[in-house]
Amino acid sequence: MTAPTLEIHLSDDDLTSALRADARLGLTADPKWLPPKWFYDARGSELFEQITELPEYYPTRTERALLERVVGEIARVAQAEVLVELGAGSAAKTRLLLSALTAEGPLKTYVPQDVSSSALRAAADEIAAEFPGLAVHGVVSDFTDTLHNLPGGGRRMIAFLGGTIGNLVPAERAEFLAGIYEVLEPGEQLLLGAGLVIDPAVLVPAYDDAAGVTAEFNRNVLHVLNSRLDADFAPEKFEHIARWDAEHEWIEMRLAATEAMTVQVRDLDLTVEFAAGEQMRTEISAKFRVEGLNAELSAAGFSTEEVWTDPDNRFALVLAARD
Repeated sequence: MTAPTLEIHLSDDDLTSALRADARLGLTADPKWLPPKWFYDARGSELFEQITELPEYYPTRTERALLERVVGEIARVAQAEVLVELGAGSAAKTRLLLSALTAEGPLKTYVPQDVSSSALRAAADEIAAEFPGLAVHGVVSDFTDTLHNLPGGGRRMIAFLGGTIGNLVPAERAEFLAGIYEVLEPGEQLLLGAGLVIDPAVLVPAYDDAAGVTAEFNRNVLHVLNSRLDADFAPEKFEHIARWDAEHEWIEMRLAATEAMTVQVRDLDLTVEFAAGEQMRTEISAKFRVEGLNAELSAAGFSTEEVWTDPDNRFALVLAARD
Protein backbone atom coordinates (compact mmCIF):
# COMPACT_ATOMS: atom_id res chain seq x y z
CA MET A 1 0.00 0.00 0.00
CA THR A 2 1.28 3.47 -0.94
CA ALA A 3 0.84 6.00 1.87
CA PRO A 4 -1.67 8.73 1.00
CA THR A 5 -0.40 12.26 0.44
CA LEU A 6 -2.05 15.46 1.68
CA GLU A 7 -1.71 18.78 -0.12
CA ILE A 8 -2.73 21.75 2.07
CA HIS A 9 -3.99 24.98 0.52
CA LEU A 10 -6.15 26.07 3.46
CA SER A 11 -4.85 26.60 7.00
CA ASP A 12 -6.77 27.18 10.23
CA ASP A 13 -5.79 30.85 9.96
CA ASP A 14 -7.28 30.96 6.46
CA LEU A 15 -10.53 29.46 7.77
CA THR A 16 -10.69 31.96 10.62
CA SER A 17 -10.11 34.86 8.23
CA ALA A 18 -12.91 33.57 5.97
CA LEU A 19 -15.25 33.16 8.95
CA ARG A 20 -14.47 36.70 10.13
CA ALA A 21 -15.24 38.11 6.68
CA ASP A 22 -18.47 36.11 6.27
CA ALA A 23 -19.69 36.94 9.78
CA ARG A 24 -19.05 40.65 9.38
CA LEU A 25 -20.76 40.73 5.98
CA GLY A 26 -23.73 38.62 6.99
CA LEU A 27 -24.41 40.02 10.44
CA THR A 28 -24.37 43.62 9.19
CA ALA A 29 -26.62 42.87 6.20
CA ASP A 30 -30.35 43.55 6.10
CA PRO A 31 -31.75 40.92 6.32
CA LYS A 32 -29.00 39.09 8.19
CA TRP A 33 -27.56 35.82 6.88
CA LEU A 34 -24.72 33.38 7.43
CA PRO A 35 -23.24 30.83 4.97
CA PRO A 36 -24.08 27.17 5.72
CA LYS A 37 -20.47 26.00 5.59
CA TRP A 38 -19.97 27.30 9.14
CA PHE A 39 -22.35 24.69 10.59
CA TYR A 40 -19.58 22.13 10.32
CA ASP A 41 -17.29 22.12 13.29
CA ALA A 42 -16.85 18.72 14.99
CA ARG A 43 -20.23 19.02 16.74
CA GLY A 44 -21.96 20.19 13.56
CA SER A 45 -20.59 17.27 11.57
CA GLU A 46 -21.78 14.88 14.29
CA LEU A 47 -25.26 16.42 14.23
CA PHE A 48 -25.43 16.18 10.44
CA GLU A 49 -24.54 12.49 10.60
CA GLN A 50 -27.48 12.08 13.01
CA ILE A 51 -29.73 13.97 10.57
CA THR A 52 -28.88 11.56 7.75
CA GLU A 53 -30.28 8.70 9.88
CA LEU A 54 -33.60 10.41 10.68
CA PRO A 55 -36.78 8.96 9.16
CA GLU A 56 -37.75 12.34 7.69
CA TYR A 57 -34.40 12.96 6.02
CA TYR A 58 -34.66 11.09 2.72
CA PRO A 59 -31.86 12.71 0.60
CA THR A 60 -28.86 10.75 1.88
CA ARG A 61 -30.44 7.29 1.73
CA THR A 62 -32.15 8.09 -1.58
CA GLU A 63 -28.89 9.16 -3.21
CA ARG A 64 -27.05 6.15 -1.82
CA ALA A 65 -29.70 3.70 -3.06
CA LEU A 66 -29.60 5.37 -6.48
CA LEU A 67 -25.81 5.23 -6.55
CA GLU A 68 -25.87 1.55 -5.60
CA ARG A 69 -28.23 0.87 -8.51
CA VAL A 70 -26.39 2.80 -11.24
CA VAL A 71 -22.75 2.90 -10.14
CA GLY A 72 -21.79 0.18 -12.64
CA GLU A 73 -23.25 2.24 -15.50
CA ILE A 74 -21.45 5.35 -14.24
CA ALA A 75 -18.14 3.48 -14.21
CA ARG A 76 -18.66 2.05 -17.70
CA VAL A 77 -19.52 5.43 -19.21
CA ALA A 78 -16.90 7.44 -17.31
CA GLN A 79 -13.84 5.17 -17.69
CA ALA A 80 -12.16 7.52 -15.22
CA GLU A 81 -8.48 7.20 -14.36
CA VAL A 82 -8.71 9.85 -11.62
CA LEU A 83 -11.70 10.37 -9.32
CA VAL A 84 -11.80 13.80 -7.69
CA GLU A 85 -14.40 14.21 -4.94
CA LEU A 86 -15.33 17.71 -3.78
CA GLY A 87 -16.40 17.96 -0.15
CA ALA A 88 -15.37 14.37 0.48
CA GLY A 89 -15.85 14.36 4.26
CA SER A 90 -15.76 10.73 5.43
CA ALA A 91 -15.95 9.49 1.80
CA ALA A 92 -18.70 7.04 2.80
CA LYS A 93 -20.60 6.96 -0.51
CA THR A 94 -17.37 7.20 -2.46
CA ARG A 95 -16.51 3.59 -1.73
CA LEU A 96 -19.30 2.55 -4.09
CA LEU A 97 -17.74 4.60 -6.88
CA LEU A 98 -14.22 3.45 -6.11
CA SER A 99 -15.25 -0.21 -6.14
CA ALA A 100 -17.02 0.15 -9.48
CA LEU A 101 -14.31 2.27 -11.10
CA THR A 102 -11.52 -0.08 -10.01
CA ALA A 103 -13.56 -3.07 -11.25
CA GLU A 104 -13.74 -1.37 -14.65
CA GLY A 105 -9.97 -1.21 -14.65
CA PRO A 106 -8.70 2.28 -15.46
CA LEU A 107 -8.92 4.03 -12.05
CA LYS A 108 -5.46 4.86 -10.71
CA THR A 109 -5.91 7.81 -8.36
CA TYR A 110 -8.46 9.10 -5.85
CA VAL A 111 -8.35 12.81 -4.98
CA PRO A 112 -10.58 13.68 -2.01
CA GLN A 113 -10.99 17.40 -1.30
CA ASP A 114 -12.29 18.92 1.94
CA VAL A 115 -11.78 21.93 4.19
CA SER A 116 -11.00 19.72 7.21
CA SER A 117 -7.47 18.34 7.21
CA SER A 118 -8.24 15.95 10.09
CA ALA A 119 -11.34 14.49 8.39
CA LEU A 120 -9.47 14.26 5.10
CA ARG A 121 -6.45 12.53 6.64
CA ALA A 122 -8.69 9.94 8.33
CA ALA A 123 -10.67 9.29 5.13
CA ALA A 124 -7.51 9.11 3.00
CA ASP A 125 -5.91 6.57 5.35
CA GLU A 126 -9.04 4.39 5.33
CA ILE A 127 -9.38 4.48 1.54
CA ALA A 128 -5.68 3.73 1.02
CA ALA A 129 -5.98 0.68 3.28
CA GLU A 130 -9.20 -0.49 1.62
CA PHE A 131 -7.93 0.04 -1.96
CA PRO A 132 -4.20 -0.76 -1.76
CA GLY A 133 -3.65 -0.43 -5.51
CA LEU A 134 -4.97 3.13 -5.56
CA ALA A 135 -2.92 6.31 -5.15
CA VAL A 136 -4.72 8.64 -2.71
CA HIS A 137 -3.91 12.35 -2.95
CA GLY A 138 -5.92 14.53 -0.55
CA VAL A 139 -6.36 18.27 -1.13
CA VAL A 140 -7.26 20.55 1.80
CA SER A 141 -8.99 23.53 0.25
CA ASP A 142 -12.29 25.35 -0.22
CA PHE A 143 -13.93 24.00 -3.37
CA THR A 144 -15.55 27.35 -4.14
CA ASP A 145 -12.29 29.17 -4.86
CA THR A 146 -9.40 26.72 -5.17
CA LEU A 147 -10.47 24.39 -7.98
CA HIS A 148 -7.26 25.25 -9.80
CA ASN A 149 -5.34 23.36 -7.08
CA LEU A 150 -6.83 20.02 -8.10
CA PRO A 151 -4.17 17.77 -9.67
CA GLY A 152 -4.36 16.64 -13.28
CA GLY A 153 -2.81 13.69 -15.04
CA GLY A 154 -5.13 11.03 -16.43
CA ARG A 155 -8.78 11.17 -17.44
CA ARG A 156 -10.61 12.80 -14.53
CA MET A 157 -14.14 12.66 -13.20
CA ILE A 158 -15.08 15.23 -10.56
CA ALA A 159 -17.82 14.03 -8.22
CA PHE A 160 -19.91 16.55 -6.31
CA LEU A 161 -22.50 14.52 -4.44
CA GLY A 162 -24.97 14.97 -1.61
CA GLY A 163 -27.05 17.73 -3.20
CA THR A 164 -24.57 20.34 -1.93
CA ILE A 165 -24.93 22.20 -5.24
CA GLY A 166 -28.28 23.34 -3.83
CA ASN A 167 -26.56 25.40 -1.12
CA LEU A 168 -25.44 27.84 -3.81
CA VAL A 169 -27.71 30.56 -5.19
CA PRO A 170 -28.02 30.61 -9.01
CA ALA A 171 -25.19 33.12 -9.58
CA GLU A 172 -22.88 31.11 -7.32
CA ARG A 173 -23.84 27.89 -9.10
CA ALA A 174 -23.05 29.44 -12.47
CA GLU A 175 -19.64 30.60 -11.23
CA PHE A 176 -18.91 27.23 -9.62
CA LEU A 177 -19.86 25.17 -12.68
CA ALA A 178 -17.87 27.50 -14.92
CA GLY A 179 -14.89 27.03 -12.59
CA ILE A 180 -15.15 23.24 -12.86
CA TYR A 181 -15.41 23.53 -16.64
CA GLU A 182 -12.19 25.58 -16.68
CA VAL A 183 -10.14 23.03 -14.71
CA LEU A 184 -11.31 20.03 -16.73
CA GLU A 185 -9.86 18.97 -20.07
CA PRO A 186 -12.15 18.22 -23.04
CA GLY A 187 -13.88 14.86 -22.50
CA GLU A 188 -13.38 14.88 -18.72
CA GLN A 189 -16.52 14.65 -16.63
CA LEU A 190 -18.56 15.94 -13.73
CA LEU A 191 -20.83 13.64 -11.69
CA LEU A 192 -23.37 15.82 -9.94
CA GLY A 193 -25.86 14.77 -7.26
CA ALA A 194 -28.91 17.04 -6.87
CA GLY A 195 -32.18 16.94 -4.98
CA LEU A 196 -35.30 17.28 -7.12
CA VAL A 197 -38.44 19.34 -6.56
CA ILE A 198 -40.99 17.21 -4.72
CA ASP A 199 -44.11 17.62 -2.58
CA PRO A 200 -43.36 20.20 0.18
CA ALA A 201 -45.24 17.92 2.61
CA VAL A 202 -42.32 15.48 2.25
CA LEU A 203 -39.60 18.04 1.66
CA VAL A 204 -40.08 20.41 4.60
CA PRO A 205 -40.01 17.77 7.38
CA ALA A 206 -36.62 16.64 6.05
CA TYR A 207 -35.32 20.02 7.26
CA ASP A 208 -37.53 20.28 10.36
CA ASP A 209 -37.57 16.86 12.00
CA ALA A 210 -39.76 15.94 14.93
CA ALA A 211 -36.79 15.09 17.16
CA GLY A 212 -35.32 18.58 16.77
CA VAL A 213 -31.90 17.43 15.54
CA THR A 214 -31.97 19.82 12.57
CA ALA A 215 -32.89 22.66 14.91
CA GLU A 216 -29.77 21.94 16.97
CA PHE A 217 -27.71 21.69 13.80
CA ASN A 218 -29.03 25.07 12.68
CA ARG A 219 -28.25 26.70 16.04
CA ASN A 220 -24.75 25.20 15.96
CA VAL A 221 -23.60 28.02 13.70
CA LEU A 222 -24.09 30.33 16.69
CA HIS A 223 -21.93 28.05 18.86
CA VAL A 224 -19.25 28.28 16.14
CA LEU A 225 -19.37 32.09 16.25
CA ASN A 226 -19.16 32.00 20.03
CA SER A 227 -16.13 29.71 20.09
CA ARG A 228 -14.26 31.00 17.05
CA LEU A 229 -15.03 34.74 17.21
CA ASP A 230 -15.63 35.24 20.95
CA ALA A 231 -19.31 36.11 20.43
CA ASP A 232 -21.99 35.86 23.13
CA PHE A 233 -24.98 34.48 21.23
CA ALA A 234 -27.54 32.64 23.38
CA PRO A 235 -28.40 29.86 20.89
CA GLU A 236 -31.33 28.62 22.97
CA LYS A 237 -33.04 31.97 22.37
CA PHE A 238 -33.22 31.37 18.62
CA GLU A 239 -35.99 29.34 17.00
CA HIS A 240 -35.32 27.05 14.04
CA ILE A 241 -37.45 27.74 10.95
CA ALA A 242 -37.56 25.75 7.70
CA ARG A 243 -39.79 27.02 4.91
CA TRP A 244 -40.34 26.16 1.25
CA ASP A 245 -39.88 29.07 -1.14
CA ALA A 246 -42.02 28.04 -4.09
CA GLU A 247 -40.85 30.92 -6.29
CA HIS A 248 -37.15 30.00 -6.05
CA GLU A 249 -37.82 26.30 -5.44
CA TRP A 250 -35.58 26.06 -2.44
CA ILE A 251 -35.81 25.33 1.28
CA GLU A 252 -34.68 28.18 3.50
CA MET A 253 -33.43 27.51 7.00
CA ARG A 254 -33.54 30.47 9.33
CA LEU A 255 -32.96 31.33 12.96
CA ALA A 256 -35.53 33.65 14.55
CA ALA A 257 -34.75 35.67 17.69
CA THR A 258 -37.38 34.87 20.31
CA GLU A 259 -36.78 38.22 22.02
CA ALA A 260 -34.94 41.46 21.38
CA MET A 261 -31.25 41.07 22.14
CA THR A 262 -27.83 42.62 21.70
CA VAL A 263 -24.96 40.35 20.72
CA GLN A 264 -21.28 41.19 20.97
CA VAL A 265 -18.83 39.65 18.52
CA ARG A 266 -15.66 40.65 20.30
CA ASP A 267 -13.20 39.33 17.75
CA LEU A 268 -14.78 41.67 15.19
CA ASP A 269 -15.41 44.50 17.64
CA LEU A 270 -19.00 44.26 16.40
CA THR A 271 -22.31 44.85 18.17
CA VAL A 272 -25.31 43.17 16.55
CA GLU A 273 -28.91 44.04 17.41
CA PHE A 274 -31.76 41.57 16.95
CA ALA A 275 -35.40 42.62 17.15
CA ALA A 276 -37.87 40.17 18.67
CA GLY A 277 -38.91 37.81 15.87
CA GLU A 278 -36.12 38.93 13.52
CA GLN A 279 -34.98 36.12 11.22
CA MET A 280 -31.50 35.35 9.95
CA ARG A 281 -31.05 33.02 6.97
CA THR A 282 -28.49 30.27 7.54
CA GLU A 283 -28.99 27.99 4.53
CA ILE A 284 -30.76 27.55 1.26
CA SER A 285 -31.18 24.09 -0.20
CA ALA A 286 -32.32 24.49 -3.77
CA LYS A 287 -34.17 21.64 -5.43
CA PHE A 288 -34.06 21.12 -9.17
CA ARG A 289 -35.90 19.89 -12.20
CA VAL A 290 -33.85 17.75 -14.59
CA GLU A 291 -34.35 20.15 -17.50
CA GLY A 292 -33.16 23.01 -15.29
CA LEU A 293 -30.02 21.13 -14.27
CA ASN A 294 -29.25 20.36 -17.89
CA ALA A 295 -29.71 24.02 -18.79
CA GLU A 296 -27.33 25.19 -16.06
CA LEU A 297 -24.72 22.63 -17.09
CA SER A 298 -25.11 23.59 -20.75
CA ALA A 299 -24.68 27.29 -19.89
CA ALA A 300 -21.35 26.39 -18.25
CA GLY A 301 -20.23 24.49 -21.38
CA PHE A 302 -21.05 20.91 -20.38
CA SER A 303 -22.92 18.27 -22.36
CA THR A 304 -25.16 16.00 -20.32
CA GLU A 305 -24.29 12.37 -21.05
CA GLU A 306 -26.60 10.49 -18.65
CA VAL A 307 -29.23 11.30 -16.00
CA TRP A 308 -30.34 8.76 -13.41
CA THR A 309 -33.20 9.30 -10.96
CA ASP A 310 -34.65 7.20 -8.16
CA PRO A 311 -38.11 5.58 -8.58
CA ASP A 312 -39.81 8.42 -6.65
CA ASN A 313 -37.98 11.15 -8.61
CA ARG A 314 -36.57 12.68 -5.46
CA PHE A 315 -32.91 12.75 -6.45
CA ALA A 316 -30.84 12.86 -9.63
CA LEU A 317 -27.31 11.87 -10.57
CA VAL A 318 -26.11 13.67 -13.69
CA LEU A 319 -22.99 12.76 -15.64
CA ALA A 320 -21.82 15.63 -17.82
CA ALA A 321 -18.70 16.08 -19.93
CA ARG A 322 -16.67 19.11 -20.89
CA ASP A 323 -17.04 19.66 -24.64
